[in-house]
Amino acid sequence: MQADLVQSAPAKAGAAPGRADDATTQSLEPLLAGEFALQAGRLDAAARWYLEAARAAQDIGLAERATRIALLARDDERAAQALGLWREHGGSGASLLAAEATLAMRRGDNRAARRHLLALMRSSDQDSWRQALGVLGAGARDPDQAAELLQYLVERNAVPAQLEAWLTFGALAQRLEQPVLAERIVAEVVERFPGEPRVALLRASQLREADKPDQARAALALVEEQAARDAGLRLAIAAEYDALGDLQRAEQTLARGPQDDQTYALRASLLAREDDNSALVGLYRELRRDAARPDPQRRLLLGQMAEFLERFDEALDWYRGVPGGPQRWAARLRAANVLHELERGEEAFAALRDIQSDAAAPEVARRDAYLLEANLRQQGNDAAGELNAFARGLAAFPDEPEILYARALSHERRDDIARAEADFRRILLAEPDSVAALNALGYTLADRTTRYQEALELINRARAADPDNAAIIDSYGWVLYRLGRLDEALIELRRAFSLQKDAEIAAHLAQVLWALDRREEALRYFEEARELDPDNRALQRALEKTGA
Repeated sequence: MQADLVQSAPAKAGAAPGRADDATTQSLEPLLAGEFALQAGRLDAAARWYLEAARAAQDIGLAERATRIALLARDDERAAQALGLWREHGGSGASLLAAEATLAMRRGDNRAARRHLLALMRSSDQDSWRQALGVLGAGARDPDQAAELLQYLVERNAVPAQLEAWLTFGALAQRLEQPVLAERIVAEVVERFPGEPRVALLRASQLREADKPDQARAALALVEEQAARDAGLRLAIAAEYDALGDLQRAEQTLARGPQDDQTYALRASLLAREDDNSALVGLYRELRRDAARPDPQRRLLLGQMAEFLERFDEALDWYRGVPGGPQRWAARLRAANVLHELERGEEAFAALRDIQSDAAAPEVARRDAYLLEANLRQQGNDAAGELNAFARGLAAFPDEPEILYARALSHERRDDIARAEADFRRILLAEPDSVAALNALGYTLADRTTRYQEALELINRARAADPDNAAIIDSYGWVLYRLGRLDEALIELRRAFSLQKDAEIAAHLAQVLWALDRREEALRYFEEARELDPDNRALQRALEKTGA
């Protein structure tokens, strides 16, 4: 870090010898303090120290980093000061414009935000529109502000003449729940790119979001003929039918054109979700005809299909018939699961112990054998057996993060928060930057204890590493709610739900809206959560707390 700083700290013309070294020395202490604060998840302190380091070093790179940290910490005053340093030392280009637009949006200065976003969209930097998209998705205080700015860019003809750009901005309008704006963008795309099948897909998606499923299906039907010649298009159309809940049409779309094991697996999954056992049996028989040759992937797939059809004896035969390759280990694990379904528990656990002790087995397969055993024990309400499987797994693989993580979740399910925390901290002892463990521990402390400030610092460390992760944004919104910062929590949870339609995020969003006495809107999100996953634990707790 010192070497980088020495190279980047500029010595002014005519300065006395040692001036650059003096600046470096003066900046080193706040730089280290800032880094320690960042590692501790204290973003407010990190923003303060990094700004001080940037001033002392007069370094453009540190000014940019100070700006980003201050924006992440939502410290608008220091972000503005760091931005000033960044510009003063010659900062320019898309990254600077994006930061300026974000700060303006945070302050509610839409006029300045429009100016910066327009400059960003017209920047010569390659794909600068992607940065503008990120600003609109992450920097807005609420969906209405983002929608207003997006509409301004469309009206100013600022979106580049690239299909991907128009499609992406159209998708953003849908995520912001702005059907009128989404329809306008779709109309523009249709006019600009006639005959392009991806436009029909966007149109179908927009109609689906507007709760016009019949019109969405009609839009998809227009491009289905092309699907037989384009595997990527076929997958995209099937995904849209899936989103419409029309799993049968999704499967029929995939059935057109050349088939491979991936296509067969997707078709089987769709038929399974549709509970269309008749069609799944037909597909199973079709695949079985070609199974005489010892193709590991095909036999593994047939085993999975037979398992879903509850033809467990046949599934066992297919799994045991996988001749080799990496599929062999997946098949052996699935075979143990089938034995458990056949209520041959002792054989299932013996099969898993064989894998656990097989020196020829890959480490991943051996580890997964412990995890599967724990899961099967948990399904059988054998708490002692589940914990014993975890303990043996950790004896074989000391401090293995996957096993520790699974055991921590098991402890949390049993309300043993102290042991859950201990396992998460063991992961962090070996992997201090494990984003999954930081987020999981932070969320657990926020959700199940009153140690909110500690939870916030852990979640902030995860945010610093992965700021656009929906699960982490959800955790951040939830700890803000627990801290009583309801308006801030609402902003973050809306952003998380726009990135990922998830029952737990919807339940959190509904609970915050309920606390803000916006009951009608809260009920709408509770209903969305029920549709996504009616058994979600966060949803059940939220319904119990609110009485909704």
